[in-house]
Amino acid sequence: MAKVLVTGSAGFIGGYLVQELLDRGHEVVGLDNYSKYGRVAHSYDDHPAFRFVEGDARDSRLLADLLADCDQFIAGAAMIGGISYFHAYAYDLLAANERIMAASCDAAIAAHRAGRLRKVTYISSSMVFESTDTWPSREGDERRIPPPRSSYGFQKLAVEYWARAAWDQYELPYTIVRPFNCVGVGEARALGQAEVLSGNVKLAMSHVVPDLVQKVMKGQDPLRILGSGEQVRHYTYGGDLARGIVVAMEHEAARNEDFNLSTAASTTVLELAELIWRKIKGTDVPFRYVSDDPFEHDVAKRVPDVAKARDILGFTATTSLDDMLDEVIPWIGEAVRDGRL
Repeated sequence: MAKVLVTGSAGFIGGYLVQELLDRGHEVVGLDNYSKYGRVAHSYDDHPAFRFVEGDARDSRLLADLLADCDQFIAGAAMIGGISYFHAYAYDLLAANERIMAASCDAAIAAHRAGRLRKVTYISSSMVFESTDTWPSREGDERRIPPPRSSYGFQKLAVEYWARAAWDQYELPYTIVRPFNCVGVGEARALGQAEVLSGNVKLAMSHVVPDLVQKVMKGQDPLRILGSGEQVRHYTYGGDLARGIVVAMEHEAARNEDFNLSTAASTTVLELAELIWRKIKGTDVPFRYVSDDPFEHDVAKRVPDVAKARDILGFTATTSLDDMLDEVIPWIGEAVRDGRL
């Protein structure tokens, strides 16, 4: 079993990722500065194989100290959020995340030279395919299509260039993983000064599922949808994504490769909204919605090809959207009642 440094460990995917690593018998060091949600508690905080360090992933000396006795590094720290983040923090996303990547790669190169660190697994994003006009998006398409238009998508594409450049010059092995539309529990209202309203509801600055659920729970009727609702997404359970990331970290055939990690099921935003509506309000209340102007970077489709991860890693996302919502809706309901959303 490996000793693994996970940066961004207190984040949304990070929480699922640490649990998956511990369940597989790895020793985990988590690093986070609590910049998105503030302090959060997890069920594994007192696990004997887990150590948490509060700190900034832009601190290359801190990263170097933590990596000195680690076998694997999952570089997950980033300033990240839903589509509203792309506009509210367009510059900060680019600046902060580039500094994180520079520090991460500097420390990892030194640790690999010292002899123990075996590989870095970089968490990229489906947003590298933001500018495509053909689907499904396959690994390699990100270097053939126009670059992403948003600063967030552009920076996530840069993450992949950091990974390959560190290999080309310093032979630091890498794996790149691209999660698609993570759904799960653990999101709270993001910290920060910007507020985004959708009708009478303040959005959580996070992702479409918690925002739609809280709108319905707070009685918004008709439900306000950003855009036409015909946008296509692949909503993938956080536990499935964590499993895929860890498999990619462990698998010998993943060395110097990149993988889309996603469910194969396509769902429109409107289909998602009606499913959430029915689960909360039942079948007696007619589903009503209106369309608001979409955000600029709200792409029409985000559809992955999942064959490479299936064929090489044996990874398939198995959790249905119905099952995800059965877990997420009660959790968000409690968060709304507690004032966290």
